[in-house]
Amino acid sequence: MKSGTHPKYVKCEVICNCGENRGVLFTTRSTVPQIKVEICSFCHPFFTGKQKLVDTAGRVEKFNRKYAKRKQTAETTAETTAEAIAETTE
Repeated sequence: MKSGTHPKYVKCEVICNCGENRGVLFTTRSTVPQIKVEICSFCHPFFTGKQKLVDTAGRVEKFNRKYAKRKQTAETTAETTAEAIAETTE
């Protein structure tokens, strides 16, 4: 076997960003020494029974802005088309 082809596995601590656990969720092995997760069993709505909105990087607002623009352009296009048809029939 070639040497140096396989990555080095080290002990890896998995930590949640919520801070409820106050430390390590569990320890495993990985190529990185630390993994940070966004949601764990201490803060997930299924386990806590509380509603918690998780919006990463404004995805909902981005979606609304994107489709609001499409709706506006569709409305203006329809108005322009209706005006053009009205002018040609006169």
